[in-house]
Amino acid sequence: MHGEFKVPGGKLVVVDLDAVDGRIANFRLAGDFFLEPDEALADIDRAVNGLPVGADARTIAARVQGALPEGALLLGFAPESVATAIRRALSVATDWADYDWQLVHPGPLPANTHLALDQVLTEEVGAGRRRPTLRIWEWSERTVVIGSFQSVRNEVDAAEAEREGFRVVRRISGGGAMFIEPGSAVTYSLYAPAALVQGMSFADSYAYLDEWVVQALQSLGIDASYKPLNDITSPLGKIGGAAQKRTGSGGVLHHVTMSYDMDGEKMARVLRIGREKLSDKGTTSAAKRVDPLRSQTGLPREEVIQRMLDTFRSLHGLTPSELTEAELAAADSLVREKFGTEEWLQRVP
Repeated sequence: MHGEFKVPGGKLVVVDLDAVDGRIANFRLAGDFFLEPDEALADIDRAVNGLPVGADARTIAARVQGALPEGALLLGFAPESVATAIRRALSVATDWADYDWQLVHPGPLPANTHLALDQVLTEEVGAGRRRPTLRIWEWSERTVVIGSFQSVRNEVDAAEAEREGFRVVRRISGGGAMFIEPGSAVTYSLYAPAALVQGMSFADSYAYLDEWVVQALQSLGIDASYKPLNDITSPLGKIGGAAQKRTGSGGVLHHVTMSYDMDGEKMARVLRIGREKLSDKGTTSAAKRVDPLRSQTGLPREEVIQRMLDTFRSLHGLTPSELTEAELAAADSLVREKFGTEEWLQRVP
């Protein structure tokens, strides 16, 4: 059995192994990573041999870590990377190429419909009723989207939001607030089977699922990179942020909002962005936190999105698709019963 894993921002990890009587045998690790001392490679091979083929990623990574001699240096990979490659070899984890990716790009929708569609489509993909999907969002209203665990009053100046015509809504994923005006942001969601990120740490999965968009931005001349845990950034400033939610149905929601042409002064009035939040961004002004894509590319928003789609298609394939009537009906029901209710919005007042 053969498995490979390209570490986001790192090196390629390759494993070959046999499965004999329910155990891993004849294990061999290879790749273009760096490892010191040389003898550590054989130590890893010996440690993995004999593990049950059903061992989870955490168990495998712990075995690899425990086999390393004191002072061992791993560059471009980690014990978790080896675990992911092993799980792929055993056909537990999957790769982008294992799926027929679909593209959904409807016209402008209300904020709560977007949030409901995220839940519906994640569950549909997890249950196998929809193929893995990339959805591009178009916004019909000014919106502040807060994370699942954020406090409404701590994050939003309600009077200023109302004055500026912003609807405040809450999504199902964690993370920080999104400040949206129609045409000012690029937002997308990935709906994937959990097997695609099987064996990865949350930090690795964030970078892995957005590696394609970093490549797209780099092709536009932006010196883009991923900053753990969930920021897409450049030397000129933050570009956007990601959030994730994993459902019981076996689906993974990964969505990202990137600024295209943000009014930083207005954002600073509507959002309550404290000094502690700004401290790890290297700035003292909320209005200067987010550097929009427009200033770095000089391109219309539509061209930025098209380059993103072209990049995804060239890397992973992408087939046009549409939302089904059943999916739209399910989203409408969720808006009425959950996302559009005060109970949901104020669950963390």
